Amino acid sequence: MSDTLPHSVLFCCDHNAVRSPMAEGLMKRFYPGELYVQSAGVHNDLEVDGFAVAVCDELGVHLHRHRARSFEDMKDWGDDISAYDLIVALSPASQRLALEMTRFYHLDVEYWPIMDPTGIGETREAKLAAYRQARDQIVARMTARFGPRRDT
Repeated sequence: MSDTLPHSVLFCCDHNAVRSPMAEGLMKRFYPGELYVQSAGVHNDLEVDGFAVAVCDELGVHLHRHRARSFEDMKDWGDDISAYDLIVALSPASQRLALEMTRFYHLDVEYWPIMDPTGIGETREAKLAAYRQARDQIVARMTARFGPRRDT
């Protein structure tokens, strides 16, 4: 566990539709006003996933207005990846791209192997259970890395 939070964190995954938006929202909720947090994906070809919205709503984290963006979008919009103190990759593809994009910068890239809940479960309840499991994995990694929640 780190005694101090970084000034800025970028969470990334494959599409910026499930895991990285959940991590962004959870970080903002658990450590309010303490750091700059964003998320991105290798691609931005999907909108935020409705099951991700539902399971985050259960914790008071509202993702319904999240708009997916890719690393390429970040660059186009002038958001320089080298300005972040920490990049947390939540999928192997995003880890590879983050390492590639930061090879000339001195910044930390961590890999948190969070399961991809998409495609798991046949029923709505089974799907929600899979998304809750991914959300809870993020929460566990986040509190282990950054300390207890500060929103209570």
